[in-house]
Amino acid sequence: MTVSVPLVVLLGVVAWLAWRYMGLRVWHAVLCLLFGFFLAATNAAPEIRRLVTAIVRWLTGA
Repeated sequence: MTVSVPLVVLLGVVAWLAWRYMGLRVWHAVLCLLFGFFLAATNAAPEIRRLVTAIVRWLTGA
């Protein structure tokens, strides 16, 4: 997926904004990080990647 780095940066900014303005605790962020890490190792990861790619292509018109 060619948008992986910008998407990671965007998600990082959203996480920072949630921490700064919405009261996200550090342990919440760690829990989400671990969830994503373990989710990436499941059989659902390729389908999630295809879904995210389709959404990004739809949003960018590519």
